[in-house]
Amino acid sequence: MNEYTYEEIETGQKESFEVTVTEEMMSSFCAITGDVNPLHNDEDYAVSKGHPGKVVYGMLTASLLSTLAGVYLPGKNSLIQEVKLKFSRPVYIGDTLTVEGVVDEKHDIYSLIILKAVIRNQNNNIVCKATMQVGVEEGGMA
Repeated sequence: MNEYTYEEIETGQKESFEVTVTEEMMSSFCAITGDVNPLHNDEDYAVSKGHPGKVVYGMLTASLLSTLAGVYLPGKNSLIQEVKLKFSRPVYIGDTLTVEGVVDEKHDIYSLIILKAVIRNQNNNIVCKATMQVGVEEGGMA
């Protein structure tokens, strides 16, 4: 886990990580949210709608943005304040996603950064784009 303080962060700084979406992740997300939409839970239904298999929950994909900020950039000293996102294409079980964030802006008065984030699948196709406003503790957390 990274522990960047506000002072250590620079515009243009990047971090990224990869994760492969599993059936277990889907089951856990369903149990947590109660979202039983058949597009996410019924293979035959998803295929009948033109998909190669069950569609991964969009918000499961978007939840990786929390990992980006809370573990990688800035890491431990962060608090997400706002996320604006767009889903570009579906994600499927077995897809390997690369989550990348770059510091686009720093706002010294409020000790916050603007992260531009992109999530790509194993074919380098963008599946999600986001702009995140993240507060960063100055000098680390007490």
